[in-house]
Amino acid sequence: MSALTDLTLAEQRDGLRAKEFSAVELAEASIAAMAEARALNAMVVETPERARADAARADARIARGEAGALEGIPVAVKDIFCTKGVGTTAASHILNGFVPTYESTVTAKLWNAGAVLVGKSNMDEFAMGSSNETSYYGRVENPWRRKGDNRGLVPGGSSGGSAAAVAARIVGGATGTDTGGSIRQPAALTGTVGIKPTYGRCSRYGIIAFASSLDQAGPMTRTVRDAAIMLGVMAGFDPKDSTSVDVAVPDYEAVLDKGVKGLRIGIPKEYRLDGMSAEIAALWQRGADWLRAAGAEVHEVSLPHTSYALPAYYIVAPAEASSNLARYDGVRYGLRAGGDNLTAMYENTRGEGFGAEVRRRVMIGTYVLSAGYYDAYYRKAQQVRTLIARDFKHAFDDVDAILTPASPTPAFAFGDKTDDPIAMYLNDVFTVPVNLAGLPGLAVPAGLNAQGIPLGLQVVGRAFDEATVLRVGRALEQAADFTMMPEPWWRS
Repeated sequence: MSALTDLTLAEQRDGLRAKEFSAVELAEASIAAMAEARALNAMVVETPERARADAARADARIARGEAGALEGIPVAVKDIFCTKGVGTTAASHILNGFVPTYESTVTAKLWNAGAVLVGKSNMDEFAMGSSNETSYYGRVENPWRRKGDNRGLVPGGSSGGSAAAVAARIVGGATGTDTGGSIRQPAALTGTVGIKPTYGRCSRYGIIAFASSLDQAGPMTRTVRDAAIMLGVMAGFDPKDSTSVDVAVPDYEAVLDKGVKGLRIGIPKEYRLDGMSAEIAALWQRGADWLRAAGAEVHEVSLPHTSYALPAYYIVAPAEASSNLARYDGVRYGLRAGGDNLTAMYENTRGEGFGAEVRRRVMIGTYVLSAGYYDAYYRKAQQVRTLIARDFKHAFDDVDAILTPASPTPAFAFGDKTDDPIAMYLNDVFTVPVNLAGLPGLAVPAGLNAQGIPLGLQVVGRAFDEATVLRVGRALEQAADFTMMPEPWWRS
């Protein structure tokens, strides 16, 4: 039955509806694959009994002709989504033992569509990280390895567990969240597909907050079609979320194969960074050539404030994190450390409960929000953010989508950048401008480098035009014909 997990999400859906196999059989295959892949540390909570019960109910609905869009499909959920009755910690010690009494809107939509929960996926603590090395539960291993090199590689972050679970064929789809690239960067590093929708497209209700004006949920899958299917379920207006936007959700799957003939694709000249690897530059050029051959027009565009995006992001995001994480004090839930008085208890709880990267960002955020520095840093960063959004708006006057690399480097070895926060933050150079502008972005695997590990391209679109982004991504996927799989070393 393990071969069932090699099927794409769309193939699993079609096979279930044709009764070629049952949801229970598919769930058992996913549970077995999850057990075989524990060396990856992709999951922090496994829910096999829940999966079997969900699958049995799915089989009954399929038999009655009442199948939902994801009926019987096993999925993994990033440990930042609150799941009623299932532990949720955001991979942080400070939320140790927290079991939500309510369901996030996005996961509720998945269960209403018939999806089957196999477990909660590992992540960087509170989604702060680009390598999945900051999790309290230990690092996630990338399923890919370099040729002739057995050193472990990072899967990207913060949604590294979701990316690894999809790449290793544990599940056909998983949820992620993207604050500065946390869906697209791990997708690029693991040879998977990930889309960050427009800010406000998917509800943030029930997602443990990192940076509230930037966080956005999205799917991680193995194909663009699968991403379209999952996004169609996850998206939609939610009155529980004040930032949710009441815009109709189109049938993303229906538009996938419309092609790109006549579309105008922009290539931002400011993304040609000094020191960019020749392999990334060549891949980017190849992507442009593929789209041109498919009938698109390719033009250079300018995003002049690109160089200010990372500094602005690493002011805005920590500032919002500092505010959001102030609620974790040891009083109401999660970890509580001892102390001689209330202040000491607060200090000890936060000192023991938060990891080094979270403490670093909270301190940066508190600093830039302080009375003496608010105008110099936070206000200025917000002004730069407005300029970055304006750059994209002007670019989209001339083009329908923008093509860039998804990551400046392929997957790197554990420890390579851990001691250099600036080098780690630079992993987000191509993705953070999209979050600052609130736009949709899609990462698509487009080839392997000379060492045999994946490289990805990014497609950026106008606000709420995920349909065009997915169309362009589908055209790239067809041209790249990326069918490679990692060798399953974790089973040995």
